[in-house]
Amino acid sequence: MSKSVLYIGNKLSKHGYNKTTIETLGGSFEEEGFVVYYSSSNKNQQLRLLDMILSTIKYARIVDYIIIDTYSTSSFWYAFFCSQIARIFNVKYISILHGGDLPKRLNKNPKLSRMLFKNAFQNVAPSKYLLSEFNKKGFQNVIYIPNSIEIKDYSFKERKVFEPKLLWVRAFSTIYNPKMAVDVLKKLQFYYPNATLTMVGPDKDGSMEATKQHAKELDVNVCFTNRLSKEDWVKLSEDFDFFINTTHFDNTPVSVMEAMALGLPVISTNVGGIPFLVKHNENAILVEANDSHAMTNAILSLINDNAKGFYLVKNARIFVEQMDWDIVKNEWKELLS
Repeated sequence: MSKSVLYIGNKLSKHGYNKTTIETLGGSFEEEGFVVYYSSSNKNQQLRLLDMILSTIKYARIVDYIIIDTYSTSSFWYAFFCSQIARIFNVKYISILHGGDLPKRLNKNPKLSRMLFKNAFQNVAPSKYLLSEFNKKGFQNVIYIPNSIEIKDYSFKERKVFEPKLLWVRAFSTIYNPKMAVDVLKKLQFYYPNATLTMVGPDKDGSMEATKQHAKELDVNVCFTNRLSKEDWVKLSEDFDFFINTTHFDNTPVSVMEAMALGLPVISTNVGGIPFLVKHNENAILVEANDSHAMTNAILSLINDNAKGFYLVKNARIFVEQMDWDIVKNEWKELLS
């Protein structure tokens, strides 16, 4: 008999947002024969919370597990309420730790965090960073299962040279610091006036308009595509030679993994879970948060030293192949067995 799960998370792609784990991992579970119920696709945050609570009550008696995408900001509360309902109904729940700022939540709400995480059947950390942070706080019911990608969907492009063509892929939010990408372009154009930047992603908190205004003030031309499907941005990536990740804090961004699979050199800020995902000067280059000068210099170094760029991207592809779903799914199957 097939195992059944209720998956709690923000299932919002139909409203123009990027797909999150609830849709990618949930779909993979279905392909493996699991029966998956979802909550919630309500755009309004209050209605989404209500739907999640009612769904937990509705399905708690019939599912084997409840899986909860757990973040560090306002979405922490739906994870907390749904987990406590699961406890009342005595159904096993699994918290997937997504928020790069979750360690701060552990400090801010220690009692509530213990109620959520200590009572979980298992907490799944997609990054060794969060595994380490939770272990430090005394949570032993935490295992590492990395985010996964379907490696066959990403063709590695072997570039002959690296040109100043920058790609940024993320939701526009202040925590991802999109303005820094514009600062990098401005500095890069001092050396290469033909340098370009394309920014892909939906607006989350008004940051897109603020970034456009910043580009206007700096008198640089940036291409904003808004949200693209994975297939569309993967195809678009063939026209670029660098992937820049400017975030203030992070966990294990799938877009960085995808860029590594595609053969794009990754230049990222050295924050949160990023140094647990990539290794500086081995499969990516890391710079300090908000240091556009260092990120520009990193790009220039690879333009001037193509051999190093080739070294980084080949190592990156080898590394990310270990995160293929065909490998990672076995860890999930073992957990849910």
